[in-house]
Amino acid sequence: MRLIIFLASFLFIFSACQDGSKTTDKTDSTKETTTPANKYKLTPFTSSQAYPDAKIEGVTYRDGKMDFAIADGEYKLGAQTPDAEQKSCANSAKGQHLHVLVNDKPYAARYVASFDDVKIDDGEHKMLAFLSRSYHESIKTADAHTAIEFSVENGSITKETPITNPMIWYSRPKGVYKGKADTDKVMLDFYLVNTDLKGGNQVKANINGEIHMLDTWQPYYIEGLPMGKNKITLSLMDKDGNLVKAPQNPISREFTLEVDPTE
Repeated sequence: MRLIIFLASFLFIFSACQDGSKTTDKTDSTKETTTPANKYKLTPFTSSQAYPDAKIEGVTYRDGKMDFAIADGEYKLGAQTPDAEQKSCANSAKGQHLHVLVNDKPYAARYVASFDDVKIDDGEHKMLAFLSRSYHESIKTADAHTAIEFSVENGSITKETPITNPMIWYSRPKGVYKGKADTDKVMLDFYLVNTDLKGGNQVKANINGEIHMLDTWQPYYIEGLPMGKNKITLSLMDKDGNLVKAPQNPISREFTLEVDPTE
């Protein structure tokens, strides 16, 4: 009887060890297929100089000249934003400015309210214009932007209506960044119209093929970008993870990071 009990105990322990070995193998296999860590780090931008009185009161486009009416207040075109030195990102020596985006084209930066060098072809167009700090961060208030659909004939707007559907517009990064101060941390900033992500919408940021989901409308520092050409695609997604049906959604830009040989 004792021999039978001993044999039964031995078989039980042997079987348990075999099962444990199989579990360990399965766990190791799972670890081998784990998705690698992200190459790029995104962190929310630090709090910025607020301009509650910043306001675009109107815009006209007549005979090839664009005129913006900017409210007189603390915000001034051409002035340096007071906290620019603390931002650790690219800053414009020319100061605060307008970002003017027509259709899906990159924005034109303008440091005065009237100019005649943004040419718009005859036809139907969409335009977003917003006030920017000197380090290119948009002011995200209802008064600090205008978004319109409009018709142009012979270099003048003949008809315009406010854009009413949700849209995403790409702002930064843009162009060429040169030197350690401008390339270590690159600002990602976008503009939303008729949505603020509080209702469940999200922004999918595809950075050189790496996906980051953003659920707060704010700028972000991107760290870890390589020198050379980079590409970001922004997509406005609904709460169910589907692409929002809207013009120019998704929207992409390429930009370049360069080493400063004098550093």
